[in-house]
Amino acid sequence: MNVPAPQPEIVERQRRITVREYHRMIEAGILGEDERVELLAGTLVAMTPQGSRHAVVIQRLTAALVRTVGDELAVRPQLPLTLLEDSEPEPDLAVVRAVDAPLEGPHPRSALLVIEVAGDSLSIDRQSKATLYARAGIPEYWIVNLGASSIEALSEPDRVAGVYRSNDVVVAGQTLGARSVPGLKIDVARLFG
Repeated sequence: MNVPAPQPEIVERQRRITVREYHRMIEAGILGEDERVELLAGTLVAMTPQGSRHAVVIQRLTAALVRTVGDELAVRPQLPLTLLEDSEPEPDLAVVRAVDAPLEGPHPRSALLVIEVAGDSLSIDRQSKATLYARAGIPEYWIVNLGASSIEALSEPDRVAGVYRSNDVVVAGQTLGARSVPGLKIDVARLFG
């Protein structure tokens, strides 16, 4: 009778990293600047590739944001935000104060509005990222749900609990107005049409 040899017990241990360590990994060439990862709560997370629908929705949202914001605000498509000491996500879109996004210097540490366009990433965007953005005090977070052709508008962050107290779902036939970006209105049907 063949008895399998005993296997050593493998103890899984994860070591969370900080934004500072993440930047040192980039500087040392361990991670390339164009590597498709983001730092979420101390963990490197691979970003999913974009399909054409995802890309077109980002393009349409970017155009609407750029038309709306003035010189005091900046639209940041797929660029880092340094949130807390252990997270540097790269949301699909963020609206920040222009003074917080200088040509030289660190990435912005906050945003007025963050938008994630979600297909395969929907559960991460609803859970991990919503918790992160709430803990960081982002006043408004939109999840553009490609599968349902809707936008989930989260607001009123509770930094301690890491949740948003208000969650509205806006569908085709409705218009979503941003609370934190004056004048921004998105016609959901046109966004997906």
